[in-house]
Amino acid sequence: MKAIVITAPGGPEVLKLQEVEDPQIQENEVLIKVEATALNRADTIQRKGSYPPPKGASPYPGLECSGTIQAVGSKVTRWKIGDQVCALLSGGGYAEKVAVPAGQVLPVPTNLSLKDAASFPEVACTVWSTVFMMSRLSSGETFLIHGGSSGIGTFAIQMAKYHGVKVFVTAGNEEKLAVCKDLGADVCINYKTEDFVARVKEETGGKGVDVILDNIGGSYFQRNLDSLNIDGRLFIIGFMGGTVTQVNLVSMLAKRLTVQAAGLRNRSLENKAEIVSDVEKNVWPAIAEGKVKPVVYKYLPLSEAAEGHQLMESSAHIGKILLVP
Repeated sequence: MKAIVITAPGGPEVLKLQEVEDPQIQENEVLIKVEATALNRADTIQRKGSYPPPKGASPYPGLECSGTIQAVGSKVTRWKIGDQVCALLSGGGYAEKVAVPAGQVLPVPTNLSLKDAASFPEVACTVWSTVFMMSRLSSGETFLIHGGSSGIGTFAIQMAKYHGVKVFVTAGNEEKLAVCKDLGADVCINYKTEDFVARVKEETGGKGVDVILDNIGGSYFQRNLDSLNIDGRLFIIGFMGGTVTQVNLVSMLAKRLTVQAAGLRNRSLENKAEIVSDVEKNVWPAIAEGKVKPVVYKYLPLSEAAEGHQLMESSAHIGKILLVP
């Protein structure tokens, strides 16, 4: 089969389409013929050499895909050859075929094309496991999403609105903020021209928001704490603004704040299966109802993965970038 190989750590140009061995499935896995895969920022970090795949995972990038099942392991009961599915991966999505543990496979949601189904597994599992399962965001609360126009952001806006939450977002230009508003965001803040802490305080009568989903890390840490309400929860899922910072901890005690951080890729198979099952129960109905829609910026052929990475690193995109073998 053909797959995108990271030929050496470096820029997008190190991504090359090459002929490689087909994956072999274990007894608890299925083999998927890939219809589409989606880019995630983690793929760009892996390409630079800083985010190696977990032990035993595919060496090729790609954390989610959609496609058709071509083979099933001897212990797999739910899935059969020919099923149209999408899946959460530990790697290997940038390829024509990928082996996946059966517990990480999802049916294609009703009303969604097989291709567009590739845009959901990673964002849905990330947002559901962090914001809803761990930070317990619930109806009537307020929620700030940094990077509202990203793949994670565009999904999180829609999912939060589905649950009756007031949504605040930050983004870097008016076009991105307009998309966020169209998706249902209530308060849209241009972080380049406005101080998000001041705007959050103003819009909440000085209280702050209940939950923040943050992909910036260090450079936003203090300001995030300052933006939270009493009993507020900050969830960190990325470090685009660095990993080291100085912080005044007083507000954490005074406001009883909770700070958590987590990724998906290095969780156990059992933990991933539990998240995927929860996503199917809680997120898939919202997609089937048309309340959560895919936001796809561009479809590129698999051979143009390098162009996809350049686009992602420019941050010019809104929503997801898909690669199609």
